[in-house]
Amino acid sequence: MKKDKSLIISFVLLILMASLYRILPGRPLGFAPQIAMALFAGSVVKDKKFAFLLPLLSMLASDIIYQLLFQFKLSSVPGFYSGQLTNYVLFAALTVVGFAVKKSNPIHIIAGSIAGATIYFLLSNFGVWIGGGLDITNQPYPKTMTGLLTCYSEAIIFYRGSLYATLIFSGILFGGYFLINKYFRQKPVIAQA
Repeated sequence: MKKDKSLIISFVLLILMASLYRILPGRPLGFAPQIAMALFAGSVVKDKKFAFLLPLLSMLASDIIYQLLFQFKLSSVPGFYSGQLTNYVLFAALTVVGFAVKKSNPIHIIAGSIAGATIYFLLSNFGVWIGGGLDITNQPYPKTMTGLLTCYSEAIIFYRGSLYATLIFSGILFGGYFLINKYFRQKPVIAQA
């Protein structure tokens, strides 16, 4: 039962994180917790199927909540959007990067955060380019090396926000996990003679 309770708590916390970041006023482009959530789940959750499922289900629950709020005109942020399935696949893939992150090693966490944000940037923008995404003039990127490089250069602002967010949210998730384990986990009682 203890394992089930910790999974439920993790799931609820990830839903909250996946939902609440969207209401931050003036949030930088690309600033979102999903990469950190995938890295955290890959590093901390022992059962690998749950490591993949928890961040994805928390994102889905958050997206459903926001779609309902959007439909009832309570939010200007839609929950469902073009390219959503691709994002889910990429976030699931980033969970694998989390497998290599040692949850108690700050260098691993920082390196994993940088790697995760960079991998996401490279793959997602390659997908935009190959899938006929539009540039800042609303024209499709040419299917040339120049078109690909233009796609990457126009997305740098998203990369910066994604990198900052991944570092910050990884700090929150891994730091919170460390503090909970250090200060709130039940310590064994030592019998005195």
